Amino acid sequence: MTGTGGAEDRTMAGRPLRDALAPLLPPAIRLACRAIRPGDRALLLPEEAATIPFRKDHMRDASGAARHAARELLAEVGLAGTPILKAAGGAPVWPRGLIGSLAHDDDMAVATIASAATFAGLGIDVEPAEPLAQEVAQIVRTAGDVLDGVDEHLANRLLFAAKEAVYKAVFLRDQIILGFEDVAIDFTRGEGRTRAGRCVQLVYCLRPRIVVVAFEPA
Repeated sequence: MTGTGGAEDRTMAGRPLRDALAPLLPPAIRLACRAIRPGDRALLLPEEAATIPFRKDHMRDASGAARHAARELLAEVGLAGTPILKAAGGAPVWPRGLIGSLAHDDDMAVATIASAATFAGLGIDVEPAEPLAQEVAQIVRTAGDVLDGVDEHLANRLLFAAKEAVYKAVFLRDQIILGFEDVAIDFTRGEGRTRAGRCVQLVYCLRPRIVVVAFEPA
């Protein structure tokens, strides 16, 4: 079993990432990062575990790490110990009055929350700071995307993360399945637009990992 010291070590491992991104966020958006380790599935509360169908241990570890990070944020707003269930559609279920988003790659879990009175949409995604495979980049990148000024080696991976974050930020309201071709990203303006007409703001960091947060003021 994982002791308290191990949990603190994993939170500390996420600190450089949090420190890179947090200063770019509006003050009303809270962010947490946590390194994923084998056994983090034990961090799932019983209510959470019952709603998460993943059978592979590494997926349950990632879900445990992400929800543990999110519960740290909920504790900051007086909601310690609140379970974060998974809805039938796959999105996390947040306490009334809050919105939030979870994400993970193979090594790092991230979470963000904000007041639903302040933000109408919120989404996050995390990716390794590595080039995206060319065959995937050809699917992700479309004519409407503007990547001027972005590190060309990481531009497509950043674009992938941005479109994922935008999708999460708008899905609960629009209930529309979006493909990569349905989201246009403009990094010079710091925004993403969907084919349904939503426009959300973006902030991101490229290192130590790529993280994008998409948000729309209420």
